[in-house]
Amino acid sequence: MTSASFQRANSVFSVASPGSVAKPTNGGGSGEPGKNPLKLFVDAKKKINETFSGVKGYIGESHEFIQECISLDGDVADQNKLEELAGFLEKATGISDVLTRDHMKVAFFGRTSNGKSTVINAMLRDKILPTGIGHTTSCFLSVEGSDSLDAYLIAPGSEERKNVKSVAQLAHALCSQKLEPSSNVQIFWPKSRCALLKYDVIFVDSPGVDVTPDLDSWIDQHCMDADVFVLVGNAESTLMRAEKNFFHKVSEKLSKPNIFILNNRWEAAATDDHADDVRKQHEERNTSFLVDELKVVDLSQVNDRIFFVSAKEMLNMRLQHQQGMPEEGGALAPGSNARKFEFENFEYKFQECLSQSAIQTKFEQHCKKGQEITAALQATMDDIFNLAVERKSDCEDRLVTCTDQLAKMLKDQKTLTYECKENIKDVVEDVEAKVGNAMMEEINRLSILVDEFNKPFHPDRIFLKVYKDELHNHLEDALGRNLQARCSTALTQSLEVTKSEMITQMETMLPPNWRVQHQQTFPSMMRHDFDMSYKLDCRTLCRDFEENLDFQFSLGIRTIMRRFMGMKRNQFALMSLDSLTSPVSAFQPTPPSARSPGPEVDKSSEEELLLSLVAGVASLTSRTSMGVLVITGIVWRTVGWRLLAVCGTLYTGVYVYERLTWTNKAKEKAFKRQFVRYARDKLQLVVSYTSSNCSQQVQHELSNTFSQLCLETDRAVDELRDEINDLKRKMDVYGTLQGKSKTLRNRAYWLNSELKTFALDYLSI
Repeated sequence: MTSASFQRANSVFSVASPGSVAKPTNGGGSGEPGKNPLKLFVDAKKKINETFSGVKGYIGESHEFIQECISLDGDVADQNKLEELAGFLEKATGISDVLTRDHMKVAFFGRTSNGKSTVINAMLRDKILPTGIGHTTSCFLSVEGSDSLDAYLIAPGSEERKNVKSVAQLAHALCSQKLEPSSNVQIFWPKSRCALLKYDVIFVDSPGVDVTPDLDSWIDQHCMDADVFVLVGNAESTLMRAEKNFFHKVSEKLSKPNIFILNNRWEAAATDDHADDVRKQHEERNTSFLVDELKVVDLSQVNDRIFFVSAKEMLNMRLQHQQGMPEEGGALAPGSNARKFEFENFEYKFQECLSQSAIQTKFEQHCKKGQEITAALQATMDDIFNLAVERKSDCEDRLVTCTDQLAKMLKDQKTLTYECKENIKDVVEDVEAKVGNAMMEEINRLSILVDEFNKPFHPDRIFLKVYKDELHNHLEDALGRNLQARCSTALTQSLEVTKSEMITQMETMLPPNWRVQHQQTFPSMMRHDFDMSYKLDCRTLCRDFEENLDFQFSLGIRTIMRRFMGMKRNQFALMSLDSLTSPVSAFQPTPPSARSPGPEVDKSSEEELLLSLVAGVASLTSRTSMGVLVITGIVWRTVGWRLLAVCGTLYTGVYVYERLTWTNKAKEKAFKRQFVRYARDKLQLVVSYTSSNCSQQVQHELSNTFSQLCLETDRAVDELRDEINDLKRKMDVYGTLQGKSKTLRNRAYWLNSELKTFALDYLSI
């Protein structure tokens, strides 16, 4: 290598300590000074895994919350939300699983014997992969870190762990038992023995691209998830068509793959006088291939993608260092330090590109998907929150309305109850007065009702029993009809008016929505089948009536005394005269039980008069016939015998006339007259009872209507109280949903912010 080339290398790179990675002195890296760029991927992976773990837990809590919403109130959330959350959970779980397995993957390709395996060994600082002259690697070999202290490998189609030394037999092209070129042997190397493998990097070694024409299957099986491709060329030759064809196929299937070109075996140019020209030629051709043909980088980036190294020298130097020997020991071509620095620069640029590319390819889409999920969940929780706030506000407004309605109803119910009771009382008193007046009027015209009875009459006792039964029925029907005609229409109208007023008052007291729901209830209370019952049991009232159909002379002593003094006042005197009655009088007094009741004569003057009269008559009639003759003689001498004879003749004639006219017709009239007098007294006794009975019927009807109204109002009050309790319960539910949805909404916002921060910290570098 010329002195000019050496100076160019020193101007670009700073000297690094043995075993470290060189960093450009002019910056240009994303990592902090002294920090491995691959650590960025590890940090990013840890961060996004933690974030998606939180997203998964959040989706699970949101799923439980939506189920709670559906169970409490199906209007706030529905089954579609659950299905949507289930889809989100499935996506988040899949992403989380992928993120857990994601590694940074770098694939090394080139022609046979260009030193691909040597480059990997140099980067891993150990002889892990088989190397040698000619076609050495016969299949794909992947090297990744393991937490185990022992290295092992797993052959294709097997899960058995084998000693890593057997890789020389499994993957060496000279081995008799060869694997398919597209098969992959997985080598697990302890992370404690290689710093690069600590950062989740997988190195993939490949057979030469000139070994098989089946490059498409290689790309499909091993390149689709690669983050960086390293084309290992031979600095002693130029890029061949096989190499270009392979990467053209890669570029067709992957959008702008990250490709590094290592011109290996550059130590061969150390003694060549035209090394600078050869380097320039390689750079021009490599640049044309990357920029013009593949179009994967631009001119400003191409200098960081083309390097001239000696992998064999680098591997030997690092092995010397690990053994505690000087790195410069052994036979090294001139310019080894410059090649070492360029290899270390390649490593740094490679690691920086690998980290950024892996973060972009592995995490960018997952980060966007996570943002979409959290944004959708945030919108869902925001909708639930707003709906819960709206529903709670509606419940609060409705609660105020219902509370006011309930207070007004209870107040109006108390007032209307008092008014209705007073109205019922007034109506009942009016009914009682009207029925009592009507009944007194009917009693006063009782004789007319009795005279209207035209059934045949006969004084025979058996016939009289039938006659009285029919008369009782006639009188009972006539009185009922007349009372109904006098009172029923007016009372019914008054009753309906009172009912209507009560219903109207109670109906206006109820809430409008309740009246609409029960609009058929109140009309049913206005029944028109009320019929006042004026039941007068005349048969029972007059069962003690005993008629007196014996002939009674109108000028007899008993009759005269009854006319002047009345039946009640001379009853005792007549009873005393029974033993002294003249033949004209054959009256038998009515038993006490059959007499019509009347007021007792309790004045002392009336009693003294009655007793003196009885004593005088008894004294007069108790004498002997001599006394009668003496009296007759006195009268005769006073008035004369002619006048006495005339008076006797007239008296006898009247008696005979009355006796002859005492027919069945006269007996019927006497019977009806006695019955009217008896029935009138009896009916007067039940006037208050009958009027009270009618008023009680009206009171019962109105009270029944009032009770139904009270029942409806109580039912409305109970429904209103139930609605108030239900509103309070709903307010508690909506308050709970509001609080939980707000918490979940804020968590979704926080998770979304975490993903945005992740994108800013790791994806925008």
